[in-house]
Amino acid sequence: MRLGFKFASKSNTFFTHSSLPPAFPSSLPYFPSLSKNFTFSGKKKLSLWVQRVGFKTETQLSDKMESGNPTEQLIRNLYPPIEPYSTGFLKVSDVHTIYWEQSGNPDGHPVVFLHGGPGGGTSPSNRRFFDPEFYRIILFDQRGAGKSTPHACLENNTTWDLIDDIEKLREHLKIPEWQVFGGSWGSTLALAYSESHPDKVTGLVLRGIFLLRKKEIDWFYEGGAAVIYPDAWEPFRDLIPEKERESFVTAYHRRLNSEDLEIQYAAARAWTKWEMMTAHLLPNDENIKRGDDDYFSLAFARIENHYFVNKGFFPSDSFLLDNVDKIRHINTTIVQGRYDVCCPMMSAWDLHKAFPEADFKVVPNAGHSANEPGIAAELVAANEKLKSLAKKNKP
Repeated sequence: MRLGFKFASKSNTFFTHSSLPPAFPSSLPYFPSLSKNFTFSGKKKLSLWVQRVGFKTETQLSDKMESGNPTEQLIRNLYPPIEPYSTGFLKVSDVHTIYWEQSGNPDGHPVVFLHGGPGGGTSPSNRRFFDPEFYRIILFDQRGAGKSTPHACLENNTTWDLIDDIEKLREHLKIPEWQVFGGSWGSTLALAYSESHPDKVTGLVLRGIFLLRKKEIDWFYEGGAAVIYPDAWEPFRDLIPEKERESFVTAYHRRLNSEDLEIQYAAARAWTKWEMMTAHLLPNDENIKRGDDDYFSLAFARIENHYFVNKGFFPSDSFLLDNVDKIRHINTTIVQGRYDVCCPMMSAWDLHKAFPEADFKVVPNAGHSANEPGIAAELVAANEKLKSLAKKNKP
């Protein structure tokens, strides 16, 4: 059950319990109707009141207007936790076997979740962005990540291998086409996969856009983001001797591929903690502690670094933007935190300009993580919008 509060309005404007400010007023002003009688001045007064008490409803209001149906309200709450109804392992090469799972409705609309990193793996909370009564939810761990084997393996581990794996999984599960959902590195892979197989994609939800260009890598790993997080940057920097600091990505590559496992672990912890300390607008201790987990950190850091050293295995720096015309017919939503330090908004903005047909949602009070409330709300709403379109287009 998702808790919420409905206020006096014909449109039943919905706010989650988690969005209530600490000092919630005991008496509420009458909310102007969002129906055909709702005036601009009324909306302006509502917006001012909402800002005063701490709500963020700009996108909620726009969601009503976009559909052409002023009474339609997109759900914006995470769905309750669920367990998979089936799991398995798929051998995708002589070296690699990937873990996969399915949850939700076995006869529902298929959606595949592409996790970040690369090397991050999936987690049970990833299932909660999707309506389990409507969606057949497919999660899998990419090569070397999560439960996939061999752990942290870089052999035959490229973007193109992962794209092939997605297709092998789709065919293994006998799915003709599916919706694709990906954030951070998952947005990179979602774009690359969709541009390679546009006929297999029914819709796209992309978060924290990462196009794997040199300027993005340089920003985060070569000192750009350090101007915002100098305290988090110094441990990352100080692991590397001054004589090797010309390229931190290269210096870490040496250590993450050392023959000494302890050197690998030390580099992996420093690399992972740097990212985890910058992934939220406000510090998230639970996320930061993941950097202390050697098993997680080794896969996360080794595989990320491997992809970055090899420039994503793309033939050019602008490859994903150069090929965006192949997917501009696909219903797409781009969700971006305004203060995302890991994947700065410049990349989402560049994608938005190249792909103007996509809905572009900037969350004004969020950083990078999909688990930040404003970003999570937009991701759920994007899936709800695609759900509504799928229902309308169903024969």
